[in-house]
Amino acid sequence: MQTPEITVYGAHWCPDCRRSKMFLGEHQIPYHWVDIEQDKEAEQFVIGKNDGKRIIPTILFGDGSALVEPSNAELAAKLGLVTSARHSFYPLIVIGGGPAGLTAAFYAGREAVDTLVIERAAYGGQAAATEKLDNMPGFPDGVEGIEFAGRLRAQAERFGVELLQAQDVASVSSRDNYHMVCTANGDEYTCRALLIASGSRYRRLGVPGEQSYIGAGIHFCATCDGPFYRGKEVVVVGGGNSAAEESLLLTKFAEKVTVLVRGESFNASPVIVDNVLRDPKIEVRFHTEVLEFLGKGGKMNRLRLRNNQSGEETEMAAGGAFIFIGLDPNTTFLKETGVRANEWGFLITGHALVHDESQRPPGFEKRQPMVMETSVPGIFAAGDVRHGSTKQVASATGEGATAALLIREYLKLV
Repeated sequence: MQTPEITVYGAHWCPDCRRSKMFLGEHQIPYHWVDIEQDKEAEQFVIGKNDGKRIIPTILFGDGSALVEPSNAELAAKLGLVTSARHSFYPLIVIGGGPAGLTAAFYAGREAVDTLVIERAAYGGQAAATEKLDNMPGFPDGVEGIEFAGRLRAQAERFGVELLQAQDVASVSSRDNYHMVCTANGDEYTCRALLIASGSRYRRLGVPGEQSYIGAGIHFCATCDGPFYRGKEVVVVGGGNSAAEESLLLTKFAEKVTVLVRGESFNASPVIVDNVLRDPKIEVRFHTEVLEFLGKGGKMNRLRLRNNQSGEETEMAAGGAFIFIGLDPNTTFLKETGVRANEWGFLITGHALVHDESQRPPGFEKRQPMVMETSVPGIFAAGDVRHGSTKQVASATGEGATAALLIREYLKLV
């Protein structure tokens, strides 16, 4: 593991400290955290650095320099992250630098299509935060998520893809055969084809310890991480179909699975619920909420729980915790575009757009939408953000490759 050369001095109550920590975490940049409320020497260091003022966060870098209350843009500049593209127009722009986006980008780059990838956080998406990918074809011994992400990035760079990091997309608009992407800092880029590969984010509980132990005991994918818990006891948090189905899957690996349901019953298919309740390896606790994740040596090993009927608080040991409380697609920047989504916000593509001929989207009067094309001609979707995707890394890379080949054909039309 890389030794952190960055130290963040702050306090647990400080929102700017949390923002800086989140920025570093999202970009996979290791750091030391020092709470000056708990360390008086650190507090005096901060006061000395700031001419007698107690200002946090104060961030110290390996070269001896420091930033005080930095914005995300200032942090990005200090860390050498590329936040402005070389050109204002590209044949293809990809929003999202996860497995789907990077695969599509290097496929396009390999065919000499100038491509820009815009990513708000670390390249590799959720895969980069996964401790180990054990189900990726071609890696018989598995591969660390961050290593896999690095390989994808290097492959994209090899084929000339331009990578723009630490930039949120604020909006997307279309006119004639062009699409415009506006970033949060006000930069505008236009393209002929746009691929939305912005992924989705697992809903989180928002309790203490959760952020600290993601990938180190806390997971969101039983298929990906369940095999690491053979013979151990694990916890599943959630009461819907996903929680019920994934708890059954985890019984193939874990010695025992405890499902924590906040309500008085499951909100899932009766058949699946019946299978869960009958499985001897599964214990279900209703009216149970997680208050905190606790650990030792950088690994989560227990949870603090509360029974929301009696108010009783307890601690529970667990080798791992799997959280299944839903997914939200990263699509807020598409609100004014006319790109169609399903009831959960995932983007609809291909034949599903014209299944009902009476609702055929404008622009498709003379042709069918391509398999991964959205309701706006020239805007495509791939990976977790797309309705019907399997939310697996292997399939995301496949969708990225497919989208790139379709975009190649689309660019011939325009």
